[in-house]
Amino acid sequence: MDALGTKTSVKVVGSNGQISLGKEYAGRQVLVEEREPGVWLVRTARVVPENEAWLHEPKASEDLQRALQWAQRIPPKESDLDATLRKLEHGGRSKQKPRSARSK
Repeated sequence: MDALGTKTSVKVVGSNGQISLGKEYAGRQVLVEEREPGVWLVRTARVVPENEAWLHEPKASEDLQRALQWAQRIPPKESDLDATLRKLEHGGRSKQKPRSARSK
């Protein structure tokens, strides 16, 4: 290592144009920046697909954390699918029993 703590090694570019960074990087994504002809900077990276980028916005991240905390606090319980479907058929409200003439 040099004075800045960087590690330099010599690699051979294969006939297919590839170099090996070592097994510890197998399967990882990297950014390759060509600074000038023949000079590259290779950095490991986590690439986020555009359709998932919203999950990394502060508001979505806060909402997700709050939902995960709720899920840890509230134990799951049995659901009545038929009752849920009936409720949805009535605009999200439970079907109310008709009132008798006396209660009006």
